[in-house]
Amino acid sequence: MSQSLHPMLNIAIKAARAAGAIINRGALDLDVLKVGRKGPNDFVSDVDRAAEQAIIDILLEAFPSHGILAEETGRERGNKTSEFLWIIDPLDGTTNFLHGFPVYAVSIALQHRGVTQQAVVYDPTRNDLFYASRGRGAFLNDRRLRVSKRTRLGDALVGTGFPFRKGDNFKRYVKMFEEVMQSCAGLRRPGAAALDLCYVAAGWYDGFFEMGLSPWDAAAGALIITEAGGLVGNFTGESDYLYQRELVAGNPKVYGQLVKILAPYTRVLSEPEGPIATAAAALAAAPAADAATQAFVDASAAPAPARKTVRIRKADVTPDDAAPF
Repeated sequence: MSQSLHPMLNIAIKAARAAGAIINRGALDLDVLKVGRKGPNDFVSDVDRAAEQAIIDILLEAFPSHGILAEETGRERGNKTSEFLWIIDPLDGTTNFLHGFPVYAVSIALQHRGVTQQAVVYDPTRNDLFYASRGRGAFLNDRRLRVSKRTRLGDALVGTGFPFRKGDNFKRYVKMFEEVMQSCAGLRRPGAAALDLCYVAAGWYDGFFEMGLSPWDAAAGALIITEAGGLVGNFTGESDYLYQRELVAGNPKVYGQLVKILAPYTRVLSEPEGPIATAAAALAAAPAADAATQAFVDASAAPAPARKTVRIRKADVTPDDAAPF
């Protein structure tokens, strides 16, 4: 990579590649993996756990005062009161991985005071690294990413994710699926939301929607989309999608058309659950950063202030920005 990257992003990339190496080794002999169930159709393997441990070890070695929110271990490790929070999915697409279907990824995001500042999504089967720093653009390997320019939903390729957990509202999803499918050029469901979001950023999808996502599924991909000129929100187009378990994304034109279709199907949760609630509460009560960590932030551009929405007006996206670094 030729760009000069933020030091925190460099550490996240190191962690993602270490996890990817563990995943690629595990993929060579899937038959010997120990696999457990977190719920119906919701699996976890030794590879998930080993990859997560490797990521957290690398992050906490570099930033011992930071907080951690990880899919398998929640908030067990890290500083629970830090204003810096790493949000980690060590293997998004575990079911694909266990079947040898090569669509899965490592997802790592860093939030500072609740605003995502750094993001990495690593596809170990293709050695593709998607990454972004707030205000500095989104990239795939060395290539700057831009969302697609399609303006009509009727011409759009849209990604989605099927509900699969007990308690998911299948009937509501089928109605959404039917309406979107009849309004767009094609609907796809590869099975790894972190990659789906990156595909929107790359312009391979024009839009995406899914219910039931957790913060670790969406935090990194969402920043990569907005840094590529796209929009992310909940089904009514608001910016607090990360803890609402519903998400829609796309280029600005397609996003607006998808929101119009999906808004009647919104189900805003009044209270997040489990480790998500703990993380949200911790962020609200976070103290000032320690001096060492603050030095990393001060060494680069100051973090952007939180916005009420993540919508980007058309005028904000220039056709071909200069390289941000």
